[in-house]
Amino acid sequence: MKKVLVVYYSQTGQITSVVDSICEAIQSEGISVSRECLRTEQAYPFPWPFFRFLDVFPESVYLDPPALMPLSVSPDDDYDLVVLAYQVWYLSPSLPMTAFIKSAAGQKILEGRPVVTVIACRNMWLMAQEKMKKMLNDAGARLLDNVALVDSQSALVTFLTTPRWLLTGNKGTQGGVLPPAGVAESDVASAARFGSALASALENDLEKIGEPLLTGLEAVKVDTRLIASEKIGHRSFLIWGKLLRAIGPQGAPLRQFVLAIYAVFLVCMIITVVPITMALKFLLKPLLKKGLEREREYFEAPSGSSNNRMKDFLHE
Repeated sequence: MKKVLVVYYSQTGQITSVVDSICEAIQSEGISVSRECLRTEQAYPFPWPFFRFLDVFPESVYLDPPALMPLSVSPDDDYDLVVLAYQVWYLSPSLPMTAFIKSAAGQKILEGRPVVTVIACRNMWLMAQEKMKKMLNDAGARLLDNVALVDSQSALVTFLTTPRWLLTGNKGTQGGVLPPAGVAESDVASAARFGSALASALENDLEKIGEPLLTGLEAVKVDTRLIASEKIGHRSFLIWGKLLRAIGPQGAPLRQFVLAIYAVFLVCMIITVVPITMALKFLLKPLLKKGLEREREYFEAPSGSSNNRMKDFLHE
């Protein structure tokens, strides 16, 4: 019997719901699935206190792993496929997922194994996946596919709804002034198609070939308007993150003061730089078309945005 390990970390429950959808579809095909929900020695709160939320920013950007609680699975167990489902923190993989990949146990599990990554986030995940690719390569893993599920609302709306959810725990309802935050429930449910496709591929030993298993299932769709904003934002994060790490550890009074300044800077950047960048991209689109298309194809690889196999794996 083929065996799949699914490793994930979820604060709000959104990643857990996505994992449920994928795992149920895999198991329905008779494949064994082991689930590992990561836990850190110092738990991250939800909802986030404002300064606690800001204080994880430098370590997230620089991939400084926190201490993990022992895994419930043995690193010596053999798996045919590993699925890593993660959140995006400050354009980087969430710290618990970074800690797993960099841990001795995680390295042993991942070495030489095919991996599928699954992301659930607001709308920016490109830089996080670039970091994920490097960490997996350093661990000796083979990345076969990537799935990115994002909030379908506009960038302006999610700029309001996502912080509200993270800082208050209030996701919102359809009857409110603002729509609910997060990945739509319909998108979470339809993520089962990825589980069905993985099960089918495993039954035919396709994971051994090294080619993507989820092509034709609309696994990722890159919004080219956000590419430049992500790159600019990430460079800014590196500069501020380096400064904050030099000032002191998490919770240090001076670091808290500088974080307050950074928060003002971040909001100003989001409401000015991001719209300006998107507007320039729109105006220059005819001139930038070929370059944007190359970038889109690069960031959508390996799974791609085509949907020609959707009808074969969609669950009613």
